[in-house]
Amino acid sequence: MRILCVDDEPLALQLLEKSIRKAVPTADVNAFEDQEELLADAKKNGCDIAFLDIHMRGMNGVELAKRLKDVNPKMNLIFVTGFSEYTGDAMSLHASGYIMKPVSKAKIEKELSDLRFPIAPKENVLLRVQCFGNFDVFTPDGARVRFERSKSKELFAYLVHKRGTACTSREIFSALYEDEPYEKKLQNMIQTYSYSMIKSLRAVGAEAAVVHTYNAFAVNPEVLDCDVYRFLELDPGAVNAYQCEYMSQYYWADFGL
Repeated sequence: MRILCVDDEPLALQLLEKSIRKAVPTADVNAFEDQEELLADAKKNGCDIAFLDIHMRGMNGVELAKRLKDVNPKMNLIFVTGFSEYTGDAMSLHASGYIMKPVSKAKIEKELSDLRFPIAPKENVLLRVQCFGNFDVFTPDGARVRFERSKSKELFAYLVHKRGTACTSREIFSALYEDEPYEKKLQNMIQTYSYSMIKSLRAVGAEAAVVHTYNAFAVNPEVLDCDVYRFLELDPGAVNAYQCEYMSQYYWADFGL
Protein backbone atom coordinates (compact mmCIF):
# COMPACT_ATOMS: atom_id res chain seq x y z
CA MET A 1 0.00 0.00 0.00
CA ARG A 2 1.45 3.36 -1.06
CA ILE A 3 0.28 6.43 0.88
CA LEU A 4 1.06 10.11 0.25
CA CYS A 5 0.28 12.95 2.64
CA VAL A 6 0.63 16.71 2.45
CA ASP A 7 0.40 19.66 4.84
CA ASP A 8 2.27 22.95 4.49
CA GLU A 9 2.64 23.21 8.28
CA PRO A 10 5.70 21.10 9.29
CA LEU A 11 4.44 20.14 12.76
CA ALA A 12 1.00 19.19 11.46
CA LEU A 13 2.62 17.13 8.68
CA GLN A 14 4.85 15.38 11.20
CA LEU A 15 1.82 14.40 13.31
CA LEU A 16 -0.11 13.24 10.23
CA GLU A 17 2.77 11.08 8.96
CA LYS A 18 3.38 9.63 12.43
CA SER A 19 -0.31 8.74 12.85
CA ILE A 20 -0.44 7.05 9.44
CA ARG A 21 2.67 5.00 10.18
CA LYS A 22 1.18 3.87 13.49
CA ALA A 23 -2.10 2.90 11.81
CA VAL A 24 -0.45 0.99 8.91
CA PRO A 25 3.15 0.07 9.81
CA THR A 26 3.64 -1.92 6.58
CA ALA A 27 2.63 0.91 4.23
CA ASP A 28 5.02 2.93 2.07
CA VAL A 29 4.33 6.42 3.46
CA ASN A 30 5.69 9.58 1.83
CA ALA A 31 5.14 13.06 3.31
CA PHE A 32 5.28 16.41 1.50
CA GLU A 33 5.08 20.07 2.47
CA ASP A 34 4.74 21.08 -1.19
CA GLN A 35 1.64 20.21 -3.21
CA GLU A 36 3.41 20.12 -6.58
CA GLU A 37 5.99 17.67 -5.25
CA LEU A 38 3.25 15.31 -4.07
CA LEU A 39 1.50 15.59 -7.43
CA ALA A 40 4.73 14.82 -9.31
CA ASP A 41 5.39 11.80 -7.08
CA ALA A 42 1.87 10.47 -7.63
CA LYS A 43 2.29 10.75 -11.40
CA LYS A 44 5.66 8.98 -11.34
CA ASN A 45 5.20 6.29 -8.71
CA GLY A 46 1.47 5.86 -8.21
CA CYS A 47 -0.58 6.22 -5.06
CA ASP A 48 -3.28 4.17 -3.33
CA ILE A 49 -4.31 6.74 -0.72
CA ALA A 50 -3.64 10.49 -0.40
CA PHE A 51 -4.17 12.41 2.86
CA LEU A 52 -4.60 16.07 1.92
CA ASP A 53 -4.73 19.06 4.23
CA ILE A 54 -7.39 21.34 2.79
CA HIS A 55 -6.32 24.74 4.06
CA MET A 56 -2.88 25.30 2.46
CA ARG A 57 -1.13 28.30 0.94
CA GLY A 58 -1.24 28.32 -2.85
CA MET A 59 -3.03 25.23 -4.16
CA ASN A 60 -5.51 24.10 -1.50
CA GLY A 61 -6.39 20.47 -0.84
CA VAL A 62 -9.55 20.48 -2.94
CA GLU A 63 -7.70 21.86 -5.98
CA LEU A 64 -4.94 19.28 -5.47
CA ALA A 65 -7.54 16.52 -5.21
CA LYS A 66 -9.00 17.49 -8.59
CA ARG A 67 -5.58 17.16 -10.19
CA LEU A 68 -4.94 13.84 -8.46
CA LYS A 69 -8.25 12.57 -9.84
CA ASP A 70 -6.85 13.24 -13.32
CA VAL A 71 -3.84 11.09 -12.44
CA ASN A 72 -5.93 8.20 -11.13
CA PRO A 73 -9.74 8.35 -10.87
CA LYS A 74 -9.66 5.51 -8.32
CA MET A 75 -7.21 7.10 -5.91
CA ASN A 76 -8.58 7.20 -2.37
CA LEU A 77 -8.64 10.82 -1.17
CA ILE A 78 -8.90 11.61 2.53
CA PHE A 79 -9.10 15.26 3.53
CA VAL A 80 -7.57 16.56 6.75
CA THR A 81 -8.51 19.98 8.16
CA GLY A 82 -9.48 22.04 11.15
CA PHE A 83 -12.06 23.99 9.13
CA SER A 84 -15.44 22.27 8.83
CA GLU A 85 -16.72 24.74 6.22
CA TYR A 86 -14.71 22.86 3.56
CA THR A 87 -16.66 19.63 4.04
CA GLY A 88 -19.08 20.31 1.16
CA ASP A 89 -16.31 20.95 -1.38
CA ALA A 90 -14.45 17.85 -0.26
CA MET A 91 -17.46 15.56 -0.45
CA SER A 92 -18.39 16.84 -3.91
CA LEU A 93 -15.22 15.14 -5.16
CA HIS A 94 -16.51 11.80 -3.82
CA ALA A 95 -13.66 11.66 -1.35
CA SER A 96 -13.02 8.48 0.57
CA GLY A 97 -12.99 10.24 3.93
CA TYR A 98 -12.69 13.39 5.99
CA ILE A 99 -10.68 13.88 9.21
CA MET A 100 -10.97 16.81 11.56
CA LYS A 101 -7.77 17.88 13.29
CA PRO A 102 -6.12 16.96 15.57
CA VAL A 103 -5.19 13.81 13.67
CA SER A 104 -4.84 10.54 15.58
CA LYS A 105 -4.09 6.89 14.89
CA ALA A 106 -7.71 6.01 15.69
CA LYS A 107 -9.09 8.52 13.18
CA ILE A 108 -6.73 7.23 10.48
CA GLU A 109 -7.74 3.61 11.15
CA LYS A 110 -11.43 4.51 10.97
CA GLU A 111 -11.06 6.09 7.51
CA LEU A 112 -8.85 3.29 6.20
CA SER A 113 -11.43 0.71 7.24
CA ASP A 114 -14.02 2.20 4.87
CA LEU A 115 -12.17 3.27 1.71
CA ARG A 116 -14.19 4.27 -1.35
CA PHE A 117 -11.89 2.13 -3.51
CA PRO A 118 -10.76 -0.83 -1.36
CA ILE A 119 -7.17 -1.89 -1.89
CA ALA A 120 -6.67 -5.53 -2.80
CA PRO A 121 -4.20 -7.22 -0.45
CA LYS A 122 -0.86 -8.21 -1.94
CA GLU A 123 0.28 -10.64 0.75
CA ASN A 124 -0.31 -13.64 -1.54
CA VAL A 125 1.95 -12.45 -4.37
CA LEU A 126 4.38 -15.15 -5.47
CA LEU A 127 6.14 -13.39 -8.35
CA ARG A 128 6.84 -9.90 -9.66
CA VAL A 129 6.57 -9.89 -13.45
CA GLN A 130 8.05 -7.29 -15.80
CA CYS A 131 6.49 -7.05 -19.25
CA PHE A 132 7.46 -3.50 -20.26
CA GLY A 133 10.78 -3.57 -22.08
CA ASN A 134 12.18 -7.10 -21.96
CA PHE A 135 10.16 -9.76 -20.19
CA ASP A 136 11.56 -10.87 -16.84
CA VAL A 137 10.39 -12.55 -13.66
CA PHE A 138 11.44 -11.91 -10.07
CA THR A 139 10.63 -13.22 -6.61
CA PRO A 140 8.94 -10.72 -4.26
CA ASP A 141 12.34 -9.90 -2.70
CA GLY A 142 13.78 -8.97 -6.10
CA ALA A 143 15.77 -12.10 -7.05
CA ARG A 144 15.54 -12.99 -10.75
CA VAL A 145 13.86 -16.32 -11.48
CA ARG A 146 16.18 -18.59 -13.48
CA PHE A 147 14.59 -20.58 -16.29
CA GLU A 148 16.78 -23.44 -17.52
CA ARG A 149 15.41 -23.15 -21.05
CA SER A 150 14.69 -19.94 -22.95
CA LYS A 151 11.56 -21.51 -24.45
CA SER A 152 10.29 -22.29 -20.96
CA LYS A 153 10.60 -18.64 -20.06
CA GLU A 154 8.87 -17.69 -23.31
CA LEU A 155 6.07 -20.14 -22.49
CA PHE A 156 5.55 -18.43 -19.13
CA ALA A 157 5.64 -15.03 -20.86
CA TYR A 158 2.90 -16.15 -23.25
CA LEU A 159 0.72 -17.32 -20.36
CA VAL A 160 1.23 -13.98 -18.58
CA HIS A 161 0.29 -12.25 -21.85
CA LYS A 162 -2.99 -14.22 -21.93
CA ARG A 163 -3.83 -12.98 -18.41
CA GLY A 164 -5.40 -16.12 -16.98
CA THR A 165 -6.96 -17.51 -20.15
CA ALA A 166 -6.35 -21.26 -20.52
CA CYS A 167 -4.04 -22.00 -23.45
CA THR A 168 -3.93 -25.39 -25.16
CA SER A 169 -0.69 -27.05 -26.17
CA ARG A 170 -1.53 -26.39 -29.81
CA GLU A 171 -2.03 -22.65 -29.17
CA ILE A 172 1.23 -22.49 -27.24
CA PHE A 173 2.95 -24.32 -30.07
CA SER A 174 1.66 -21.78 -32.59
CA ALA A 175 3.09 -18.94 -30.53
CA LEU A 176 6.49 -20.50 -29.86
CA TYR A 177 6.91 -21.97 -33.38
CA GLU A 178 5.18 -19.50 -35.67
CA ASP A 179 5.71 -21.16 -39.06
CA GLU A 180 6.60 -24.72 -38.04
CA PRO A 181 4.25 -27.63 -38.82
CA TYR A 182 2.52 -29.20 -35.82
CA GLU A 183 4.61 -32.36 -35.83
CA LYS A 184 5.05 -34.96 -33.10
CA LYS A 185 8.65 -34.09 -32.31
CA LEU A 186 7.91 -30.43 -31.63
CA GLN A 187 4.67 -31.31 -29.84
CA ASN A 188 6.76 -33.32 -27.40
CA MET A 189 9.04 -30.31 -26.92
CA ILE A 190 6.09 -28.31 -25.60
CA GLN A 191 5.73 -30.91 -22.87
CA THR A 192 9.43 -30.63 -22.13
CA TYR A 193 9.25 -26.82 -21.91
CA SER A 194 6.17 -26.89 -19.69
CA TYR A 195 7.83 -29.34 -17.30
CA SER A 196 10.95 -27.17 -17.20
CA MET A 197 8.84 -24.06 -16.58
CA ILE A 198 7.06 -25.69 -13.62
CA LYS A 199 10.39 -26.90 -12.25
CA SER A 200 11.81 -23.36 -12.33
CA LEU A 201 8.74 -21.94 -10.61
CA ARG A 202 8.76 -24.70 -8.00
CA ALA A 203 12.38 -23.86 -7.17
CA VAL A 204 11.29 -20.42 -5.92
CA GLY A 205 8.07 -21.57 -4.27
CA ALA A 206 5.86 -20.22 -7.05
CA GLU A 207 4.49 -23.37 -8.68
CA ALA A 208 0.97 -22.13 -7.91
CA ALA A 209 1.49 -19.26 -10.36
CA VAL A 210 0.52 -21.68 -13.15
CA VAL A 211 -2.70 -23.69 -13.30
CA HIS A 212 -2.43 -26.92 -15.29
CA THR A 213 -5.51 -28.73 -16.52
CA TYR A 214 -5.76 -31.47 -19.12
CA ASN A 215 -3.82 -30.28 -22.19
CA ALA A 216 -3.98 -26.61 -21.11
CA PHE A 217 -2.09 -24.06 -19.00
CA ALA A 218 -2.95 -20.68 -17.51
CA VAL A 219 -1.40 -18.26 -15.05
CA ASN A 220 -3.14 -17.32 -11.84
CA PRO A 221 -3.16 -13.49 -12.06
CA GLU A 222 -4.04 -13.19 -8.36
CA VAL A 223 -0.54 -14.27 -7.31
CA LEU A 224 1.33 -12.06 -9.79
CA ASP A 225 2.39 -8.45 -9.31
CA CYS A 226 2.63 -7.59 -13.00
CA ASP A 227 3.24 -4.17 -14.56
CA VAL A 228 0.86 -4.76 -17.48
CA TYR A 229 -1.92 -5.91 -15.14
CA ARG A 230 -1.40 -2.75 -13.09
CA PHE A 231 -1.45 -0.72 -16.32
CA LEU A 232 -4.84 -2.16 -17.22
CA GLU A 233 -6.09 -1.15 -13.76
CA LEU A 234 -4.93 2.43 -14.54
CA ASP A 235 -2.21 2.38 -11.88
CA PRO A 236 -0.37 5.66 -12.64
CA GLY A 237 3.07 4.25 -11.82
CA ALA A 238 2.57 1.45 -14.36
CA VAL A 239 1.05 3.80 -16.94
CA ASN A 240 4.06 6.10 -16.70
CA ALA A 241 6.47 3.14 -16.86
CA TYR A 242 5.19 2.07 -20.29
CA GLN A 243 7.57 3.40 -22.97
CA CYS A 244 6.03 1.67 -26.00
CA GLU A 245 8.05 -1.52 -25.43
CA TYR A 246 6.28 -4.71 -24.43
CA MET A 247 8.02 -8.09 -24.10
CA SER A 248 10.52 -6.86 -26.65
CA GLN A 249 12.30 -10.19 -27.16
CA TYR A 250 9.20 -12.04 -28.40
CA TYR A 251 7.87 -11.61 -31.94
CA TRP A 252 4.32 -12.61 -30.97
CA ALA A 253 4.02 -10.02 -28.17
CA ASP A 254 1.50 -7.29 -28.97
CA PHE A 255 0.36 -4.76 -26.39
CA GLY A 256 -2.93 -4.30 -28.23
CA LEU A 257 -4.68 -6.10 -25.39
